[in-house]
Amino acid sequence: MADDTHDSSRRPHETRDGSPEEAALSARLGSLEQRLTHSRESRKLQSDQSGTGSEDGPARASAMALGFRLSSELVAGVAGGALLGWGIDRLLSISPWGLIVFVLLGFIAGVVNVVRSAGVVQKPTMH
Repeated sequence: MADDTHDSSRRPHETRDGSPEEAALSARLGSLEQRLTHSRESRKLQSDQSGTGSEDGPARASAMALGFRLSSELVAGVAGGALLGWGIDRLLSISPWGLIVFVLLGFIAGVVNVVRSAGVVQKPTMH
């Protein structure tokens, strides 16, 4: 299991820089460098084109606005339920049951609002 780079039985005309294995390895390394450079350039061009697209910016902003709206509706439902439950606990001295029940109800209301806002379910219509 000796490493052949330190082998003293190497022929004198096969130096480290001139061996056929080294030449083949060097050629493969050069080919790999060219492919990597080409791949990096094409990725850079793709990212430049997608980052400056005029129609991509507003779509991304709209998606972020929708995400913030949906998350705030969920948080508002839970926070509203917690606040209402805490108030009922203080008013009726039934701690912690009011808080537990209304946090769960707030969570359910928040999820229903998120599902409606996302457009997964149609809003009920009056006939």
